[in-house]
Amino acid sequence: MVIPTYNWATVLPWSIGSVLAQSFAEWELWVIGDGCTDESAATVATFDDPRVHWHNLAVNGRSQVGPNNAALARADGGYVAYLGHDDLWLPHHLQILVGALDAGAAFAFGRQLRIDPGQRPYVSPPDGYSYSSGDWLAPTSMMHRRDDARAVGGWRFPDAASTMDAESDLWARLTRWCGHPALLGEVTSLKLPAALRSGVYRERPCDEQAAWWARICAAADPAAFVAEALADGELRPPARYETGPASAALQDGTLTAVERHRLARTHKGLDDS
Repeated sequence: MVIPTYNWATVLPWSIGSVLAQSFAEWELWVIGDGCTDESAATVATFDDPRVHWHNLAVNGRSQVGPNNAALARADGGYVAYLGHDDLWLPHHLQILVGALDAGAAFAFGRQLRIDPGQRPYVSPPDGYSYSSGDWLAPTSMMHRRDDARAVGGWRFPDAASTMDAESDLWARLTRWCGHPALLGEVTSLKLPAALRSGVYRERPCDEQAAWWARICAAADPAAFVAEALADGELRPPARYETGPASAALQDGTLTAVERHRLARTHKGLDDS
């Protein structure tokens, strides 16, 4: 399991905590820093669990590609799952995905509860969705075999002319190599997209992660949590996150992957405009 991270240590207790709470316990976690210069290393060190490992890349590569490939190189287990450092897994996430791969799925992804600014929480992908090669699927939802990812060359930086992000590119190559991914019916994770939250890397908040984790822990089970979240019309991201032109442009399929990556970094507060 891998959490790629860069200088947002305040969210790590919640993402790592959601790994520790998994009903499936036979895992190792690599938290890989992309040249972190904040307190991320010290934050990871507070977890007294031999399954949790920290490694910091010497140079900031400005992408999840480097950390994810570093984790692929270090992983001992046969399956690999990803968790965004500001996202959360529901407690049955690994159990559900491991079960799918054990049953023969080429690779697999669960549905997500998406927490987008300006909207009530919603489930993605929607009912009736069928994967097409090149589709964008959040890494937080995905699990694949380690050796398959190594066989297709691991993660790659997007080509300057491509509209496909790094994750879409990897899923497409895996599909050609081993077959289509299986979409599992249950919601197994929460996605709080940083690219739609203006300035989060400057502010480094963790209030949303803390609040959502409290709701997960208070629910009777994951299905009850999801049902309650979808029914509560007051649940929305804080109003401080703008949902203006930049957010809309990030979801515009006409941009190249490099253009979208550059815009997202600026919107999130990683780069100056």
